[in-house]
Amino acid sequence: MREARFDGEGSRIRWTETPGEEPARVYVHGLGSISSVYHAHIAARPELAGRRSLFVDLPGHGISDRPERFGYTLDDHADALAAALDEAGLSGAELIAHSMGGAVAVVLAHRRPELVSRLVLTEANLDACPPPTAGSSGIAAYEEDDFVDRGFARVLEHVGPPWAATMRLADPRALHRSAVGLRRGSQPVMRALLEGLPVDRVYLQGELSGEVAGRQALEDAGVRVVTVPGAGHNVMLDRPDVFAAEVAGRS
Repeated sequence: MREARFDGEGSRIRWTETPGEEPARVYVHGLGSISSVYHAHIAARPELAGRRSLFVDLPGHGISDRPERFGYTLDDHADALAAALDEAGLSGAELIAHSMGGAVAVVLAHRRPELVSRLVLTEANLDACPPPTAGSSGIAAYEEDDFVDRGFARVLEHVGPPWAATMRLADPRALHRSAVGLRRGSQPVMRALLEGLPVDRVYLQGELSGEVAGRQALEDAGVRVVTVPGAGHNVMLDRPDVFAAEVAGRS
């Protein structure tokens, strides 16, 4: 396990990694998740062997610290992720990022372009104010203290056992602030940032999740949009074969 300081209080963002050639692949999880749980089985596949792979847990999640005075906005998460990449000595990394992690990756690529050479985004949040059905919307609907005192337990019951298994390891206050920050979005909004980035960009959408909003504009901007048959929001779990092929760039 490795770590890097990401705030003025000495808080650490942590990750595990496997050795290999560079450019490294950096795996970033979604809201209430853990990178290794969602991506370690992907990095272990034969078609992805031989590359250095990092599984980073964002602040407030998994094995990373959860400082009470941290903001947990998208910019905050992106800066913490940048601290991890700097400590790891990386530049031009490939970021494979899911859901909220995809939004963080887009913001990072905009703020620190030298760190990122490629983005593989899985149902990344591209717009502020996601629909009421989104997990972040349900969490952000609570006031922060009410979520910590009562809402966290209710949300864990509502999201179901698979998501709850990793969400229960997140700090409730960090989870709420992350959800609020995700609903607020970035400035400019993540979609505009993604469309303007000069790097290779792939956007994966599970067929069961419906059509990608603004697909034509994304494609016109050079983003490769892929609808994955038989998959929902967690494409890497539903269709690991297709997911790994896209990460490898062999589809």
